[in-house]
Amino acid sequence: MIPTPEEAYELLEKYNQDPFHLTHGRIVGEVMRWFAGELGHGDEADLWQTVGTLHDLDFERWPKEHCLREEQIMREAGIDDVVVRACCSHGFGLTGTLYEPTSEMEKVLFAVDELTGLIGATVLMRPSKSVDDLPVKSLKKKFKDKHFAAGCSRDVICEGAARLGWELPELFEKTILAMREAPSAPHGEAG
Repeated sequence: MIPTPEEAYELLEKYNQDPFHLTHGRIVGEVMRWFAGELGHGDEADLWQTVGTLHDLDFERWPKEHCLREEQIMREAGIDDVVVRACCSHGFGLTGTLYEPTSEMEKVLFAVDELTGLIGATVLMRPSKSVDDLPVKSLKKKFKDKHFAAGCSRDVICEGAARLGWELPELFEKTILAMREAPSAPHGEAG
């Protein structure tokens, strides 16, 4: 069974209450949906969004078992292997998961998960509080400052870009564009 994006969010809510985690799941799901269309997988947009929404399913309750516990939860719920594998692969090299990101969907999730967090933190520092006017050069500056949003791994972002065969500025630009289309992303005080 492959949950719809709506069913994925309901499952996310079952295991997460913190507004930050719920918003992060929505944003990553919406960003993944944008990338599906951008990269020629528009017919799989719901799948990509579901994967993005569910990728941190277990993180709030079991951060030390991240990706391992979510695999167990999803398998017990009868969720299709393509979703389980994609969600777990974003933790490759970081958690105990054995799933390496190999498909384009998995590689995009690996690349954008940390980056959406860095973009969100960057936006909060801007007067507009909006991703809509965030230039790539401002994100590059914050990326280079290792003390800013230190929890967002620059190494993972770099590895994600490399897995996709993209330079960092291309990943930055596309992810900013994706977040501009994401209803749950920060669009300023009025947004």
